[in-house]
Amino acid sequence: MTTALVIGAGPAGLMAAEALAAAGCAVTVAEAKPSPARKFLMAGKSGLNLTKAEDPDTCLAAYAEAAPRLRPMLSAFGPDDVIRWAEGLGQPTFTGTTGRVFPAAMKASPLLRAWLARLDGLGVTLHRRWRWTGWEGDAVLFDTPQGPHRRTPTVTVLACGGASWARLGSDGAWAAHLPGHTAPFQPANMGFTVAWSDHMQRHFGQPLKNIALHAGPQVSRGEIVLSAAGLEGGGLYALSRPLREGAPLTIDLRPDLSHDEVRARLGRPRGKASLSNHLRKTLRLGPAEQALLHEVARPLPADLAPLVKALPVPLQGPRPLDEAISTAGGLRFDALDPDLMLLSRPGTFAAGEMLDWEAPTGGYLLTACLATGLWAGQAAARFATRASRS
Repeated sequence: MTTALVIGAGPAGLMAAEALAAAGCAVTVAEAKPSPARKFLMAGKSGLNLTKAEDPDTCLAAYAEAAPRLRPMLSAFGPDDVIRWAEGLGQPTFTGTTGRVFPAAMKASPLLRAWLARLDGLGVTLHRRWRWTGWEGDAVLFDTPQGPHRRTPTVTVLACGGASWARLGSDGAWAAHLPGHTAPFQPANMGFTVAWSDHMQRHFGQPLKNIALHAGPQVSRGEIVLSAAGLEGGGLYALSRPLREGAPLTIDLRPDLSHDEVRARLGRPRGKASLSNHLRKTLRLGPAEQALLHEVARPLPADLAPLVKALPVPLQGPRPLDEAISTAGGLRFDALDPDLMLLSRPGTFAAGEMLDWEAPTGGYLLTACLATGLWAGQAAARFATRASRS
């Protein structure tokens, strides 16, 4: 029987392990942390967004310049396949109003338990606290609780994750073992730093809803949160790439009203009402929105309509890499063949977030991790079959 080694027990690694085991390989999964899929579980705490229910071309476009390389993988295992996969593990799904797909249980833990049980039934062996330390010739080296260990498998799949959330296992340390093959890591789907004045403190933790965020030509309708460090939230994450690259951020506080409608409402007789009450009554601007107006444009001009429709928020740059939901950069596609095999190490494949691609939130990240994991696992199984015959 051919032997297969998978390094990393996140979604991409577990998918690769399942594909290899289904092909008849004896599969070992090496995970550096005490338990598998920690980032997957953490992401599922607020509701596990499995994928996005949309047509294949729309889904593919979300991956920008990486789309041509990911097209075969996502064509073979796209959003509909993700849904069938989850339901095949006994986890029914539902689709929200924005097209995002979630398990009915909302959490990741029931899905992971069912998946691990299926892998165990396929004979997959999972070793915890095995940290990959590189290669020595054909041998793959590990630090383990029992001391240094080496394996010489027929095929290997690297699924080592990105470089964010190091405490959960994605620390990017694997890049040291692949010098010259990686693009620099950058934060993705992250918050941004804003140098708030003291008067903003009482508004930290408050959400801003029903707004539109603009970064150059890109627009996002989503919620953001004022934090002590700056701004966070899904509406901002969708624009993380253009903002990271220097596009200015403006916020339309009332996107469902035209500029003229905002001006007309603000022009209503104010009487003895304070400006705060006037903004609340005419535009329903809450305390946090009003505080942001004062923070950015103090003293406020007589004509507030331009600010309400395009409030410029000065960002000081993205939050640190380890605070990001995911990362851009990683193992370059030009270091891989179409099967995701390393050109420099035949028989070694790669998958998941460690690849140099960037996906927005909304299920795209997990979908591509599963798709590339399956692709790499199946390709590794074919390589192993050929190797066993030679």
